[in-house]
Amino acid sequence: MRHGGQILADQLVAQGVRRVFSVPGESFLAALDGLRDSGIANIVCRQEGGAAMMAEAHAKLTGEPGVLFVTRGPGATNASAGIHVARQDSTPMVVFVGQIARHHRDREAFQEVDYRAFFAPLAKWAAEVDQIERLPEYISRAFHVARSGRPGPVVLALPEDMLSSRAEVADLPAPAPQPGAVSAAQVQAVCDALAGAKRPLVVAGGPGWTQTAADDLAAFATAWDLPVAVSFRRQDRMDNAHPCYAGDLGVGMNPKLGARLAAADLLLVLGSRLGDIATDGYERLDPTRPGPRIVHIHADPDELGRVFRPDPGIMTPAPQMLAALAGVPAQPGNWADWRAAARQEYEAWQRPLPTPGAVRMEDVVTWLAAHLPPEAILTNGAGNYAAFLHRYYSFRRAGTQLAPTSGSMGYGFPAAVAASLEHPGRIVVCMAGDGCFQMTLNEMSTAVQHGASPIVIVANNGRYGTIRMHQERHYPGRVSGTDLANPDFAALARAYGGHGETVTDQAQFPDAFGRARASGKVAVIELRLDPEMLTTGQTLSALRAAAQKG
Repeated sequence: MRHGGQILADQLVAQGVRRVFSVPGESFLAALDGLRDSGIANIVCRQEGGAAMMAEAHAKLTGEPGVLFVTRGPGATNASAGIHVARQDSTPMVVFVGQIARHHRDREAFQEVDYRAFFAPLAKWAAEVDQIERLPEYISRAFHVARSGRPGPVVLALPEDMLSSRAEVADLPAPAPQPGAVSAAQVQAVCDALAGAKRPLVVAGGPGWTQTAADDLAAFATAWDLPVAVSFRRQDRMDNAHPCYAGDLGVGMNPKLGARLAAADLLLVLGSRLGDIATDGYERLDPTRPGPRIVHIHADPDELGRVFRPDPGIMTPAPQMLAALAGVPAQPGNWADWRAAARQEYEAWQRPLPTPGAVRMEDVVTWLAAHLPPEAILTNGAGNYAAFLHRYYSFRRAGTQLAPTSGSMGYGFPAAVAASLEHPGRIVVCMAGDGCFQMTLNEMSTAVQHGASPIVIVANNGRYGTIRMHQERHYPGRVSGTDLANPDFAALARAYGGHGETVTDQAQFPDAFGRARASGKVAVIELRLDPEMLTTGQTLSALRAAAQKG
């Protein structure tokens, strides 16, 4: 006879789970007991939002569902921030939520929430396990749903009395992976579409990419001489130094790449959902008007034709299609000048524009790009500081960019902790704004406890910079609710047991980074930025003047 927590832990072992993330709660004590001798590492975090973001980042890194344990009520609602990231980023994730005892339902008992209703719009599937005998069945289904089609988060609520009860239950083995098959007709359809194009553009994105897939994309693009753009925060899908790489269709995209997207007569969309960010708010491509032919490759049939009409839509994961396309004899069309121009525009966009101040974000990022090894992992959350990373950093390998396409603040640091735990021998750098970092910096305690050693570079300009940018555009000079009172970030890092540095002049940065890396601890390098610096190409005063004039 095993209690429910032991059954649960044994099922996680059967699913191949090596690490889970959690904030403990009395509602799932039996699960904590089951995990104790399971051999599964339990990364105990400080707040459920950070724990959920770590689990999501772990899934991005490994391709396997991230696993999260949180308690009922506020534990689950705190975790919803990371679950939303997993949903929008198409990341497989399984979340276990402690729940009130079954005989207390519908009385508004302590921390009672209907998780089926609460998580319905955020998760692929949300359920509650009422019978201990069905735990293996529910868990098996949860992992299947999280991985299948367009991956995403699944939530299972576990009533505490069910979890602590005992039963004789047979374990279910994890399903054998089913290799997908791309048909010859599907490959031929892509080739035929390319043969009829004059201005083709590949758009690569979506989940599930490996280095093999990135290599296949490079081989295919080289053979056919195709320009390749990537979707928002998927810049590691292709070596950015490759002559076919044309840049990213992200927030603050290169205007010339946006124009090229609109001018293309064929879009080969590989794994991306081709949403509002990639299309510049549906301005470059409007689903209500005629546009280029779109050949859409996606693993989920519900995504094909959801917004744009595909011609054709092919239901298969992008990496599998690329594996097939990489072996097809090349038939490049007469578009060499089109591809070369796209690359030249990208290289021109990468040339840094000077920003004001003694410490300059463009110089920090270009230094990192020149000195970090290709396998270094870069993470970030949301904020204007991220635009410098997107524009000036050159990603070289798959699995080296962890950033939320959902635009969630606070993501970068938990993701960096998860990356450092998964790849302890690699350099992990988190780029964070002062507002972004303060949302999850309490996880420095988690990093110290579990031996993670990411380097955090904090862009401190004393404000919520992105919101101030929009504020100055619409209400120039009327500052409201966007200024920040910040701590001494370097001293705070040292207080947690990490390494701290403060950089007030650009010449200090290389040595500060070297000391941070040599410390072997979680490290924070605070950059004291000029408040005039706002974006990669605009100062606060210039933006305010333009808005007032307009």
